[in-house]
Amino acid sequence: MQIEFTAPLWQWQVRTDSWWFVTVPPDHSDELADLPLPPRGFGSIRVRVTVGKTTWTTSVFPSDKDGGYVLPMKKKVRQAEDLVPEKPVSVTLETIDV
Repeated sequence: MQIEFTAPLWQWQVRTDSWWFVTVPPDHSDELADLPLPPRGFGSIRVRVTVGKTTWTTSVFPSDKDGGYVLPMKKKVRQAEDLVPEKPVSVTLETIDV
């Protein structure tokens, strides 16, 4: 499955180190939740992500706060793509191992 969306970059405030995320919109989160996947740690789903010219493999994680999935944004990606907090990020996300 491949989905495309745009969402703002935000920082997780629970920890003192910098964890940055983009929230997968509710309709796409519902699609991901309906996938028949083998159980993985924390309910994560392996994905291949493209933002701008940068592509990497990671996982999306369910978020109790947002009721959907969140995508971690590595520092290397944020720097390479000049991502700014609260500004929209265009994401292409493709599930792996489905």
